Formats: sequence, C-alpha cells, structure tokens
Amino acid sequence: MKSRNWVRLFLSTLLVGAISTIFFGFAVKWSEYKELFLAADVIEILLVIFWFIGAGFIFSIISQMGFFAYLTVHRFGRGLFKGAWAPAQIVLIAFVFFDLIYFRFKVFATESETISSYVWIPILMLVFALIIAYFKSKQTNNKAFIPAVFFMFVVSVIEWMPAIRVNDTSWLYLMIYPLLICNAYQLLILPKITNQKS
Repeated sequence: MKSRNWVRLFLSTLLVGAISTIFFGFAVKWSEYKELFLAADVIEILLVIFWFIGAGFIFSIISQMGFFAYLTVHRFGRGLFKGAWAPAQIVLIAFVFFDLIYFRFKVFATESETISSYVWIPILMLVFALIIAYFKSKQTNNKAFIPAVFFMFVVSVIEWMPAIRVNDTSWLYLMIYPLLICNAYQLLILPKITNQKS
C-alpha cells in the first residue's frame, strides 16, 4: 500500500473510531450523562465528548494494529498452510467462540448467573461478522468470506481483551462497538483505497 493510501486509511479510521465512540459512549452511559443534557451543561458535555474522542482514537489505533497484524498473519497462513488455511481459520473461530463463552463464565460469573447470560454477546458478534463477511465476499470474491469472518470475530476478540479482563459492563460495551465498526470499515474500505480486489 502506498504511504498516501495508508495515511488516508489511518486518518479516516481515526475519525470513524471517534464518532462511533461518542455515539455509543453516550448511549452506553446515558444514565450517567443524562443530567448534563437536561441541565444544558455545554461545557461538561464538551469535556465528555473530548474524552470520548480520545478513547475513540485509542480504540481506532488498536483496531488498526489488529488489522495490519491480521493482514500479515493471513499472508503467512496462506503461504504456509496453502489450502488448509481456510479450515484452520474455521477451527480457530469455533475455538475462540467457545472460549469467549465458557472461560468468561468460569472466571467472572456470580452464583446467581447462568451461562446463558454469557452467550448472547459472542452470538451477536459472530452474526455481525458473518454479515460483514457476506458484504466483503460480494465486494471482492467468495474466498474472502472465511478470512473476513476470522478477522471480524477472532481479531476483534483479541483487540477486546483489555475490556474483557476488567469485565466492567460499561467498558465492555464502550469498547466493542467502536472496535467492530472500525474493523468493518477497514475491511470494506481497503479495496476501494487500493483500487484492487483482495
């Protein structure tokens, strides 16, 4: 990728991260910030927005690091495993899906919680990954479907690990939405920026 295209992708993804974090930040923590809007406290609202922008930049950079790491791993995997790389990715997707449910439940569940409360987030993430992968395959070719699901699900979970370890509900939601949006944006916009099908 030319440096000009990389800068364009970097800056546009930063913007996507900032905007999505502002939106979901207020949505996730609405009960906390509702009073600011009711009181029309413009200064405090702006300070919160600036904080969300900073967090969004961080989430965006994490997303971009994950994306370029994935591109490297994907190229390495295709070269090393050849035709077995696609099945290997399916196995890894299933493994991460299971881990995200079972180990979070084992580590963080209280006595009153059941495993069902830890199932729906991984399911929604996988459904979102499948949807984005469908559009990616339509945009490029059918071979892009499994790698796209792998990136959108497995890599997103890896990027999400700081919030998973803290296990604070607001941070879990605040981080995952911008990450998924930034990852989807990069995946779908890259061929348009480089003017090639990949």
